[in-house]
Amino acid sequence: MQLTLATKNAGKVREIKKILPEFDIQTMTEAGIELDIEENGETFEENALIKARAIWKVCGGLVIADDSGLEIDYLGGQPGVHSSRFMGEDTDYMIKNRELIHRLEKAKEGERKARFVAVIACILPDGREFTTRGTMEGEIAMEPSGTEGFGYDPILYLPDYGCTSAQISLEEKNKISHRGKALKKMRERLNREGVV
Repeated sequence: MQLTLATKNAGKVREIKKILPEFDIQTMTEAGIELDIEENGETFEENALIKARAIWKVCGGLVIADDSGLEIDYLGGQPGVHSSRFMGEDTDYMIKNRELIHRLEKAKEGERKARFVAVIACILPDGREFTTRGTMEGEIAMEPSGTEGFGYDPILYLPDYGCTSAQISLEEKNKISHRGKALKKMRERLNREGVV
């Protein structure tokens, strides 16, 4: 079955193809879809569904879209759904990371809890919609550290590993990935729906 992805990100496409290998997967670009989708939802779930619906309206069939970011408990969930736009989309993540650490200067022990969140939205050929969510739990580090990640990876400290998510190998990170967890749940859901 053809599966259209609302992404152009090569890393995401590889991960999806690995977890859902039985589908004939195409990206928006490969499907000839060019849309400027305004992500104005208030949650990761809403934004993922906004993207999926926009693609589904154009091509129908089976569509998957995602939204992801960083949630920080001390900041009431901020930057939350707007993490990719925190301080402006064009602001370098090194600056964003330093600013987030600065905003947590007064946080006491146990108040720095944070997580990467990924939500996968799916629309079936018959129009039914559902989402799955995966998280990678940690806390905001005192200083950025590591070079293996990108974005907020250098500031998400993983207590079980004793380092940030930018200091573990890509292979290890993929084992605990928030997106991987959400995709595996999506696979289970597609199986229950009789699609897989």
